Amino acid sequence: MVKYPNQADLKVYKVAYSNQAKGNEGNWYFVNYSNQSDKKVYFTQYINQADLKIYFVNYSNQAGWVQVSKKHLVF
Repeated sequence: MVKYPNQADLKVYKVAYSNQAKGNEGNWYFVNYSNQSDKKVYFTQYINQADLKIYFVNYSNQAGWVQVSKKHLVF
């Protein structure tokens, strides 16, 4: 997770319901248990340890890919 949007590969919006998180456009739903998820995300302490840098946005229309070349990491 990065502090500024210009550092991000993907801008993510946390949705309230799992059916809102379909596709690969930055709308994510966080589950309580890992066996309920399609993908697992691990947050690193240092930015250089991350394969994908994300920035959380406040509105769903702000979510999306900045670096489309990294889209395969979440597909």
